[in-house]
Amino acid sequence: MLIKKASDVLSSEVTPKGLYLNRRKFLAGAAVTGAAVAVGLGLREIAAPAMTAHAGNKIDGIKKSSFSTAEAITPYKDVTNYNNYYEFSTDKYQPAELAKNFHTRPWKVKIDGLVQKKQELDVDSIIKIATPEERIYRHRCVEGWSIVVPWVGFSLSELIKLAQPLGKAKFVEFTTIYAPSQMPGQQGHVLQWPYVEGLRMDEAMHPLALLCFGMYGEELPNQDGAPLRIVVPWKYGFKSVKAIVRVQFVEKQPVNTWNLSAPNEYGFYSNVNPDVDHPRWSQKTERRLGEFRKRPTLMFNGYGDQVASLYSGMDLKKNF
Repeated sequence: MLIKKASDVLSSEVTPKGLYLNRRKFLAGAAVTGAAVAVGLGLREIAAPAMTAHAGNKIDGIKKSSFSTAEAITPYKDVTNYNNYYEFSTDKYQPAELAKNFHTRPWKVKIDGLVQKKQELDVDSIIKIATPEERIYRHRCVEGWSIVVPWVGFSLSELIKLAQPLGKAKFVEFTTIYAPSQMPGQQGHVLQWPYVEGLRMDEAMHPLALLCFGMYGEELPNQDGAPLRIVVPWKYGFKSVKAIVRVQFVEKQPVNTWNLSAPNEYGFYSNVNPDVDHPRWSQKTERRLGEFRKRPTLMFNGYGDQVASLYSGMDLKKNF
């Protein structure tokens, strides 16, 4: 048995505390999953939120999407109890509890900037713009862990087309809610609030970019970005901004929050790239939540066939 000293271990190599403490439950769960497959049940049923104590409201009329991966879905309990959500806490296990009473209604989203149709929309009217789809996407975080989630939403392009951007609009900037009375993490200064992210227009218009309001067939839990977030599956997780209150169309590249905080560590593009390491750890491997073995990180998180052309001719080490 190899034992490393703390000074030799990268933070990206540390097994999450919750997974370690629940390893017996995980092994038991794996046995249940195997048994379920043997009798014709899939992981989708095993992982369904309806089997947990905190199920949300079911979303009706969801259609399956051709964009989905066939990989095994990460259990709902892992996705909802291990969250990067600094507005609530830098500890990954605390947002689930701290976000429990976060108010997601009423909720308005302002759409402005370089558009023909500036407007402020209620989140429920946004949700009705297009038929909801279930898209099973791989989702990788910069710290080296990943998940596979059945997100529910529709292409972000549907909202963009509604706004009718002007020709000068080259980027889309997303701003999240600033509510320190509800979000204890915003009472500190670990990041500059409110959280801001952005995409180049062609990235935002790509059919894989998802405007998301649900997962596992139900409304998004608060700790996973309710009521409205985006999911950009070929980029690191911090690009998939949560709790959106403003969508602004701009000519110049937005200064996103993590790039402002640590520009040598977090670039604007943040495409998943095993060949570009984070200054403090390698990005060549990842660990799927609920698993203990590592797996190789895939370029563009495995979505290269669909999105590599967006970056043709770009130096992806310079434009990280």
